Amino acid sequence: MVVDLDKLYNWPFEEIEQTYTVRDSIIYALGLGFSTNPTDDEQLNFTFEERNFKTVPTMAAVLCSPGFWLRNPDLGIAWEKVLHGEQSIELHRALPTHATVKARTRISDIIDKGEGKGALIFTERTLINVASDEALATLKSTTFARGDGGFGKTPGVQPAPHTLPNRLPDRICDLPTSPQAALVYRLSGDLNPLHAEPRVAAQVGFERPILHGLCTLGVSGHAVLKTYCGYETGRFKSLKLRFSAPVFPGEIIRTEMWRDGDQISFRARVIERDIIVLDNGLSIVDVG
Repeated sequence: MVVDLDKLYNWPFEEIEQTYTVRDSIIYALGLGFSTNPTDDEQLNFTFEERNFKTVPTMAAVLCSPGFWLRNPDLGIAWEKVLHGEQSIELHRALPTHATVKARTRISDIIDKGEGKGALIFTERTLINVASDEALATLKSTTFARGDGGFGKTPGVQPAPHTLPNRLPDRICDLPTSPQAALVYRLSGDLNPLHAEPRVAAQVGFERPILHGLCTLGVSGHAVLKTYCGYETGRFKSLKLRFSAPVFPGEIIRTEMWRDGDQISFRARVIERDIIVLDNGLSIVDVG
């Protein structure tokens, strides 16, 4: 297939409007592993509506998603080989516990790495609270189209990743995932069978279904929220990272963090296999 660059740059994304409820916020939190200990007072505020109920900040990443649009054959992209490379979330205010939101995705840039080297596709969307017309969050994503490249665009330079400090982590937070984590998390919108059907996972080389990348992101976001924000969602301002390896449901995710002022650098690894699964992470928090 040959990528149609003009179509790609001008892809007609529709504006998506989505209503999420308290129930949706609870399902998202449970998918990340909140209330694994159901008597944890702080985490119950995200999973039991009769408490001081809050929505997990990283839920912004799953709202008004355009879906797997790169699979459209008109684009000419080898969709079977695309990977979610990077993700960022900038919170303009704390997410409401429930709301109707809208957003339109746009392509902000494309980097052609050259023939046989793939391409990077950068997308962006801003979530708007329909009731107040206020911006809630800006989401930026980088997709690595491994099977493409060399389609006529002048090769660009990939932005440099955030550099982690050269010292031992200041804090470490271990959070478990359940064996059924992907089956719960998919209820927040990503229904890719890779995360549920063992036969599909085997077809692409995995021994069993893997956890969604955005779920792994949410677990590390939870670690930052717990460790440096005291579960106060208004103090969690932003997060960005690179995905480096998949997680299998049931593994423990260890988030290693370094604080420099209001900047929290981090990476995540699974303890069982000692493999880094998220890298070059940076979160901005209100340290109080």
